[in-house]
Parts: sequence; structure tokens; C-alpha cells
Amino acid sequence: MSLTIKRFVRFENEGALKAFCDVVVGNQLLIKGIRVVEGRHGPFISMPRQQGKEGKWYDSVVPLNKDLRAELARLILEAYRTRMSSICADG
Repeated sequence: MSLTIKRFVRFENEGALKAFCDVVVGNQLLIKGIRVVEGRHGPFISMPRQQGKEGKWYDSVVPLNKDLRAELARLILEAYRTRMSSICADG
């Protein structure tokens, strides 16, 4: 299955949110708002989510197998690291 990053926006702030992106899956589905978050053990991806009536947050997009989830993470984190290294090289 082909995965393509359609849009990637990086943030230069001190918060945990470092970037977000939109990904096209198989030229048939657009997932908007996947986030790159800096955690204790490095960056990870967080799927788009919505807040329920009781205040809890729920993922609105859920990969149904580990392989797809891993490929999404690989693609997005690779793009994030590439953009970070180009900024460090420029600055």
C-alpha cells in the first residue's frame, strides 16, 4: 500500500507537539492531522482524535494492523527527522 505525505507543518516551540501532517493512503484516502509528539523516549506519532462528551479523547482514525501503523510511523518520523536535520544544517 502506498503512503504519501501530502502536507507537513513543523512547529518551532518548546511544547511537546513538534509537527503535524496529512497522509494519502493508496491514492484513495486522506488522513488529516497526524501529529508528531516529543515523548520521554523520543518522537512518536499520534493519530487524529476527537473529544467525547465526557471529556475523554478518542482516536478518529485507527490503523487496523501493526504493519500499517509501523509504516505510517516510519514515513512520518523520517520526514520529521529530515526536516529537523536540514534546519540544523541551515542554522
